[in-house]
Amino acid sequence: MSETAVLKNSQYYIDLENEHGAHNYHPLPVVLEKGEGVYVWDVEGKRYYDFLSSYSAVNQGHSHPKIVDALIAQAHTLALTSRAFYNNVLGPYEKYVTEYFRFDKVLPMNTGAEAVETAIKLCRKWAYEKNGISENEAVIVVCKGNFHGRTTTIISFSDDDNARDNFGPYTGGFISIPYNDIKALEEVAKDKNVIGFLVEPIQGEAGVYTPDENYMAKAQAVCHENGMLFIADEVQTGIARTGSLLAVCGNCSCENQCEQQATYTKPDILILGKALSGGAYPVSAVLADNEIMEVIKPGQHGSTFGGNPIAAKVAMAALDVVTDEHLIQNARKLGDIFRKEMNRIIEKTDLVVKVRGKGLLNAIIINDSPESETAWNLCVQLKENGLLAKPTHGNIIRLAPPLVISEVQMAECVAIIEKTIMEFKK
Repeated sequence: MSETAVLKNSQYYIDLENEHGAHNYHPLPVVLEKGEGVYVWDVEGKRYYDFLSSYSAVNQGHSHPKIVDALIAQAHTLALTSRAFYNNVLGPYEKYVTEYFRFDKVLPMNTGAEAVETAIKLCRKWAYEKNGISENEAVIVVCKGNFHGRTTTIISFSDDDNARDNFGPYTGGFISIPYNDIKALEEVAKDKNVIGFLVEPIQGEAGVYTPDENYMAKAQAVCHENGMLFIADEVQTGIARTGSLLAVCGNCSCENQCEQQATYTKPDILILGKALSGGAYPVSAVLADNEIMEVIKPGQHGSTFGGNPIAAKVAMAALDVVTDEHLIQNARKLGDIFRKEMNRIIEKTDLVVKVRGKGLLNAIIINDSPESETAWNLCVQLKENGLLAKPTHGNIIRLAPPLVISEVQMAECVAIIEKTIMEFKK
């Protein structure tokens, strides 16, 4: 076999990663080299539908030309200044993104976990300087089953043993309550030292758990009644994924920013990432109004790469695509079609017991224990049939295509999923 043939073999690249890389992921056995829109291709040239979307980072589709062009043009001009100096791109981006999401200020960062850490720091500082809480006494409420990232602080309030075990000592200042339980939030809110509620509007990593329709609005009300900040982690759910600009928007039918204020549960702190760049570059952001954001002074928080010119240009292009290509409406329409089709398939099989989700963030629950390999094996078979998805929490398969998917393409994907399920043998 020639050297060229070896280099194009999937197993070669898999072996290379296994030998030289940390084993901190368990990927499906597919090696990708190209992506365009809803499709990705492996090194042997086989084409697949991408039904993971890099955990919703590529909502706008792989290698979207508007986003790629923005990245290349800015990279040729000025890539990085640090925040030691002003640049001519950050200010326009800050104006753009704050007006887009209707906040006074933005604090730009790079990754989702960094943005969550930023929101935690911001909430605590606000509590000490604006809300009269004694220093080091602040408590932030989180939900069981949460996934906000993998930094030491964040895993300290995770109940995922795999993410948490043997990484202590852990950071204090958090209390965990059941998800989608307003009474539990009301109870802990009675403590004056409880100063914020950090929540995913839909728990994606936990298996696409979707709360009651009015849960976010009620949670916001509890927070405000008790002098707490309502902090929405929309790193995965935000930017059109669930059929609204933000998942906290509920059933908002607006094109972009919410025009029907009553339908918009505005967080006090909004955390964004992933699709903020369309997957082309690490970009995250924390948004809040002046009364909260003004507690951060020079030298108290920052990032060398946060708010760099490439990130700013890429993020503006990525948000333009969401508006120009009507991705909110497409996610809502095709999400309804997808769940209807999955329910039709479920009636014909004992392998899948339920579909749940919102917009184009969905999951199917496999009729087997979380400890089984059934969901994994089903995903391997889906791969063989031309569709890529990944299990989460053992017996749950998350299904989340890029939001640029068409109705015809969705029909093809449903056919692949149906064929795979109906022919699958445990």
